[in-house]
This record gives sequence, C-alpha cells and structure tokens, in this order.
Amino acid sequence: MSQSRRAPLDGIRVLDLSRVLAGPFCAQTLADLGADVIKVERPGSGDDTRAWGPPYVRDQGGNDTSESAYFTSTNRNKRSIAVDLATAEGAAKVRKIASGCDVLIENFKVGGLKQYGLDYDSLKADMPGLIYCSITGFGQTGPFAHRPGYDFMIQGMGGLMSITGERDDLPGGGPQKAGVAVTDVFTGLYGAVAILGALRERDDSGLGQYIDLALLDCHVAMLSNQNLNYMTSGQAPTRAGNAHQNVVPYQVFKTSDSFMILAVGNDSQFRAFCEVAGHSEWVTDARFATNSTRIVNRQVLIPLIETIMLTRTRDAWIAALEAVGVPCGPIQTIDQVFDHPQVQARQLWRNIDHPVAGSAPTTASPMNFSATPVQYTRHAPMLGEHTEEVLREFGIEP
Repeated sequence: MSQSRRAPLDGIRVLDLSRVLAGPFCAQTLADLGADVIKVERPGSGDDTRAWGPPYVRDQGGNDTSESAYFTSTNRNKRSIAVDLATAEGAAKVRKIASGCDVLIENFKVGGLKQYGLDYDSLKADMPGLIYCSITGFGQTGPFAHRPGYDFMIQGMGGLMSITGERDDLPGGGPQKAGVAVTDVFTGLYGAVAILGALRERDDSGLGQYIDLALLDCHVAMLSNQNLNYMTSGQAPTRAGNAHQNVVPYQVFKTSDSFMILAVGNDSQFRAFCEVAGHSEWVTDARFATNSTRIVNRQVLIPLIETIMLTRTRDAWIAALEAVGVPCGPIQTIDQVFDHPQVQARQLWRNIDHPVAGSAPTTASPMNFSATPVQYTRHAPMLGEHTEEVLREFGIEP
C-alpha cells in the first residue's frame, strides 16, 4: 500500500452482527477495503458456519484444524469477540461498541434485535450517524416479512431455478440450483454497495440511515436481462440448458475429446467462426446471417454446429478460434482453475498467516486498486480471539 494514501475505508468501523454468508460476505468486502470490522459471535459456538465442515483448514502437517473452510471463506480481515447478546450485560457491551461504529450489519429475523435494544429505532437517537443495514429473506415489509429466507429457497421462489438447468423435455431436465449460494453472495455485494452509498451521503448530511436489504429483492434484481425478456415479451423465460436465451451460437459444445464453450457475441464473430469451421456459406444463408435470424432458426443451426465441433479436439478448436478473435474456452474444474496461468498471474490464491494452521488459504479480492491495494492482514478470526482487545478499546471491562 502507498505510504501516502490510506485504504479506501480506513477509519471506518463496522459492527458485524451477521452470520452464515450474505452478511459476513458484505462485511468482509468492507474489511477488504480497509474498514475495521468487529464480528460479534455467540460464546462457545460462534457463527453457524464454524461447524460447517469438513473440509477444515489444515495445518502444516496436513491435519485438520478446528476452523471450517466455509467460515474461513467469508471472515478474513475481521476481529472476533464472543459476547452473549441474550444477557443484559452482553447487550450493553454491544450497544457501547455500536456507539463507536459507523456501520452495523445484522441478519436477525425481523424485529429480532429489538428485545436487546439493538434495533435501529433503539439506537438512532443516540447514534444519529450510524448506518444500519438489515439483511433478511424478504425485507422489513410485505406479507412474507416475518418468514425466514434461505438462499436455496430464494433461488426457487425468485425464478433462478426456472431458467437454470437442462430443458424439461431433455434427459436431466428439471429445476436446478446454482452451484454457489449466488443469492447470498449478490445480497452481500448489494449490501456493501448500499453501505458505501450511505457513507458517501453521510459526508454531506452528517446523518446515518437504515438500509432494508432482502435476499428476494436482490435475487430478482440480479436476474437482469431475463427479467426484461419477460417484461417486454410477456413470456417467462424457461430453462435452456447451456444455451443463451438471446444469442446464438452461445453455449456448450462437445468436441472429439471433451467439451468447450463457444460464445459468439455478434455477427462479425459468427463470420469468423464460419470461416474456421469451413462453412462460409452459413454467413450468407438468410436463416443464419444475423443473430436475430439465428435465434429464430436455432433448432436448425445448432445441430449443424454440433456435427462440425465433433471433428476436432477441444484445444484445436480453441487455438483456431482464439486466433481470429472468436470468444471460446474450456470448462474447468476448480483445481484446474487455480492451475490456470491467468489465474496464477492474477494471484487469486493467497495465503494468510494463521495461529493454528500456520498458513491458511484465501481467495483474493477481485478489487484491484492501483494506489491502495487490498491488504490480507488478518486471518479469519478464531472464536473470541479479540474479545479482550476490543472491549478494552471501548473502555469496557472484559
């Protein structure tokens, strides 16, 4: 980091009362930007995800530690304190800490913190500059507000599973969730963006505000073009397997030895593909000349391309297509991802010193700043590792 420039959120203090994924991911994003994030956990058990293993982080001898990989993935650069909110003493300690924070993030059920005097209405009078972000399944209003919401069920309710997976009339068809808890991750990112916006506005007004963030809202919002496909046509998109709803050819194809992705994004790329494939006549065929006509005639064109793709190996196709600027690529397993020279060049695998493992891996932040790069200064904390340190900072007797 530049000696003359501070981290983007240096001086911002965040109280993280969240657990599992969406809230912790939001808080970790702020921590990566330099915020001092204090994570409050239940004594004895901590965040639910501490028990979500195996796998666990391994020590230098290859032995499992007590630290789950899941917890480690979303809690770096934070400090952990173990305080029991259910006691008057514990709630008072957390309120005292909140009074010295800029941001509070929580994902209790609607109204869940009111009994501890830690809801926004209970804090805002004494803490007018506090930015308070609540993350729930369905938000603070509406008929489902008091229902619990989880990533998997939101993927179903929010429409993603209706457009993910193979077509219903083909083998393997039917509802399919994403391989990552995308609703939680997107909600965490939306939360970080909202908090940054509120911090910027506070620079002018001097006042904090309440942020009501719902998994369902964030999930629906991130459906992006698929929403507009429905809104403009009146027809709900359906599962299309690995094909794109609005671009052809843009899908997975089988080669003579493997599978690959062909992502033809415009008509000039289609012309280049046709030349490499040895079928320049497709370019002047009225059925295939433009993306619009290729969509209409998808069922004719795709079988033709499938036959051609089987005539060469994956790597032969990729080399030939990349040479003429046609987007394409392999389908890699995660171990292959981290072995890829581009991923290695971008240093997406990082290691952080760890008190019991010696060193623990972490996925690098994708935010690359030229003058104030993300620092990986803190491992995902042990439960209550910083309790005494933090309490003393706030003048609280441990």
